[in-house]
Amino acid sequence: MVRFIFRILIAAAGLWLSSRIVPGVWVDGWTTLLIAGFLLGVVNAVVRPVVTVLTFPLTLVTLGLFLLVVNAAMIGLVAWMLGGHMQVHGLLAGIEAAIVTGVVSWGGHILMGDDRRERE
Repeated sequence: MVRFIFRILIAAAGLWLSSRIVPGVWVDGWTTLLIAGFLLGVVNAVVRPVVTVLTFPLTLVTLGLFLLVVNAAMIGLVAWMLGGHMQVHGLLAGIEAAIVTGVVSWGGHILMGDDRRERE
């Protein structure tokens, strides 16, 4: 449960940093960031695998770069689900937000450590 909450906080931190440095990304406040972090986790667990499988040929042709568009689409979906409380204006802003959020998530997962060692 603690790891789940930490993942939500990491995603919220990534979205917060995106809203601060990426022009075209705007988030209403901390409550919205926490909800967006939770929704991003759900969307990445449920929707993203389906979209990734469906777009696999395009991802293969672009040598994986299309995954940035898929990640931007997931952030855009979360923004759409939150109504006017989070906004992403354009594909480029979404891709930049996906990069920033991905780097922050990567750093957070390094801080959390490898959970496979804990399961053994």
